[in-house]
Amino acid sequence: MDSFMMHAFLTNNRSALVARCKVKVAARCGTAASEDQLTNGVPLFLDQLIRTLQAENAGDFADGARISGASGGDGLALSEIGLSATAHGASLLGLGYSVDQVVHGYGDLCQSITDLAFERDAPFSIDEFRTLNRCLDNAIADAVMEFSILRESRELERHKDETRERIGFLVHELRNAVSTASLAVEALEFGNMNTKGATGAVLKRSLTSMGALIRRAVEEVRHGSGAERQLFSVASLIAHAEGGARLAADAAGCSFVVAPVDSTLMVLANPAALLSALANLLQNAFKFSHAHTEISLGAFAIEGQVHIDVRDHCGGLPAGSVERMFAPFIQRGADRSGLGLGLAIARESVETDFGTLSVQDMPCVGCVFTIALPLQPTS
Repeated sequence: MDSFMMHAFLTNNRSALVARCKVKVAARCGTAASEDQLTNGVPLFLDQLIRTLQAENAGDFADGARISGASGGDGLALSEIGLSATAHGASLLGLGYSVDQVVHGYGDLCQSITDLAFERDAPFSIDEFRTLNRCLDNAIADAVMEFSILRESRELERHKDETRERIGFLVHELRNAVSTASLAVEALEFGNMNTKGATGAVLKRSLTSMGALIRRAVEEVRHGSGAERQLFSVASLIAHAEGGARLAADAAGCSFVVAPVDSTLMVLANPAALLSALANLLQNAFKFSHAHTEISLGAFAIEGQVHIDVRDHCGGLPAGSVERMFAPFIQRGADRSGLGLGLAIARESVETDFGTLSVQDMPCVGCVFTIALPLQPTS
């Protein structure tokens, strides 16, 4: 077989390859490949792989990258293969598959292609195998990422349910203690008794129990309590963030400019959480901006809101990627030292204080992240 003919081989043997993948899945750990599972899996991937090979055979490498993504991953703007792979990862999670089985599913296809080509003496070129490996790598990465994100979301919901159960337990026990104390008080009043007898001891024990339950409840909710919101100046927030940011700017080889802030700008928020959100935005800016460029920080009032802007020089964002970057565990660069949670945590912190966190793309230049909070009166 001549070079760049893998697409013809895949087209002619599509049904046989799908059937082989079904057998391989069924033979592994007693799992079965259902039609639902395969909807966004092997058949669709094969079609996209064929179209990629055809495009690259015709010299249209840009169209090939649009279908299957570039080498090294899709980044934030998903290719066609990336979009279908994310749907595939989600469906596998719904069917109770493990992340290992997600990876093995695409490996089954690679093995099936290799085995069938060997059986039918169909040699492929090195470039064709590179394209196959690139498509498989991108599909696996996007399917596993979606699988992991949804699994983490389910785990978070499970933890929320457990928290509700714990709070329900506390409320139930507190209600019981209150009921017992109320009965003791009624008995004391009805019998005109003092609190030194047995009934008084019951009342005391109930009050002690309520105190212990309340202390436990306080520990459960302390860090999420709205009572931590305070009225403070934005200038003080900027001043607190500036010191650490200058150190980070020096380490990143960037310059850092802070615009003067009106001392009368006030917000009502959790100062520690808001400072953490701002620090995450600055850290993001230093991480992704090009060396020897400028990162700026400023705050101003507009239409009843305070806007805090962090402007970077990251080079801009891929089209359609703005919302995806706030999802947890999304990392948009080669540096994988973090967890991809900074922007997600920042947005959650700001929204907890009834604000918003948004980003404006400046193509070929950078981004402007804006925290917007209600402006509070100064008197």
